Amino acid sequence: MEEIPPTHPRYWSLVTRQKLVEALREGIVVPHGLISHGRGEAFDYLLGERSHDFAVEAERAAVAAMMVARKPIISVNGNYAALAADEIVQLSEVLGVPIEVNLFHRTEERIKRIEDFLKAHGAKLIYGVDCQKTHLPNLQSPRGVVCVNGIYSADFILVAIEDGDRTEALRRLDKVVAAIDLNPFSRTAQAASITIVDEAVRATRNMIRLAEELKGRPKDDLRLILASYRNSEILSRAFKALLERLSIAATKGIVLDLGFRDEISL
Repeated sequence: MEEIPPTHPRYWSLVTRQKLVEALREGIVVPHGLISHGRGEAFDYLLGERSHDFAVEAERAAVAAMMVARKPIISVNGNYAALAADEIVQLSEVLGVPIEVNLFHRTEERIKRIEDFLKAHGAKLIYGVDCQKTHLPNLQSPRGVVCVNGIYSADFILVAIEDGDRTEALRRLDKVVAAIDLNPFSRTAQAASITIVDEAVRATRNMIRLAEELKGRPKDDLRLILASYRNSEILSRAFKALLERLSIAATKGIVLDLGFRDEISL
């Protein structure tokens, strides 16, 4: 990996981009995934590159749902694996929730690469290339292929950077879907049961911490978290955060305090 100086003001952003470029070379990420990441990064800029309270509330609800679900699953695509492999594996282990490698641009070779990549990071509970497969009945294309004992039979699915059509297809099968998506306008964000408007690595780290906090809590307490959760309110707060930051930017013009004068003198 190209060395990026830690003193660079955009260090973590550049490290993230470099991870995706390396994953593209290794056949884990496809070119479309780089475009998807760029779109999400733009929204992360607008949100201030931090986890807002509405994101943490959604993350808490997602963890509570995984803890009370009959058969939860974590769906992992190329981008999510490339960015957050360690965090995905840790979340899977803390909650005892299996992982399914599931791709929009699906080939069995790429499924195997991502499966091996996650296993190299310690994944044990994983459905990949050798699982028994079926199609989601309302999405008849390679995009609808899922594992019988994974997504197909799950009652709760955590997805990240997911296609809107597949999120809708899962919801129409009465599955609870929590989606990590920085774009609250996206079909995925709008269709999900729980929308986590946060960056994938931050969101997964937050969920690991929340899982540790909620472990041992009675299931009735966890169900109360879900009973009080309203996704429309979470999305509304995300839009308000965007509006507030854009309003400040529209008023000030220059929002980065870099110490330069606004006047020009030659």
